[in-house]
Amino acid sequence: MHAFAKQLLAGLRVLLLLTVLAGVLYPAAVWGVSRVPGLRANAEAVDTTLVGTGGRWFRTRPSAATLPASGGSNKGELNPEQDAVVVARRAEVAAREGVSGDRVPPDAVTASASGLDPHISPAYAELQVPRVARETGLAEDRLRALVAEHTAGGVVTEVVVDVPALDRAVERARAH
Repeated sequence: MHAFAKQLLAGLRVLLLLTVLAGVLYPAAVWGVSRVPGLRANAEAVDTTLVGTGGRWFRTRPSAATLPASGGSNKGELNPEQDAVVVARRAEVAAREGVSGDRVPPDAVTASASGLDPHISPAYAELQVPRVARETGLAEDRLRALVAEHTAGGVVTEVVVDVPALDRAVERARAH
């Protein structure tokens, strides 16, 4: 009976410790981090390049989920519903950018699994330059230079354009 009481007390101590850690300290830490500058009151990320939410000027990849949720559709490339979605997206992007559908790169029509991918291919960024130039009043050459400044990767990783950082650079360029 004495050993049982020791085990019971040890279990209760662990329960109390984990309750304090997981039920008090962790939520308090998350709340504290949410108060860090760079996050708005509605928790929208404003100074991050880790999350893409559509882009103000340059568009990110389409999402398989409705924001703020994230998650893929789990539809494979042979799924007829997925084919229809890709065809519709290709037509939408082609119309928005004023190009033929065969010029639309794959990342413009295939969804990011999380729906929050902040990167696009240089080809998709280049496709958007004329539209962004019309919308912002910036010269296409200036926009191409900004795209180049916000393009990274190669050798080991895929070459990508960071859309949130690029959009912030476009805003700064418009302000000057």
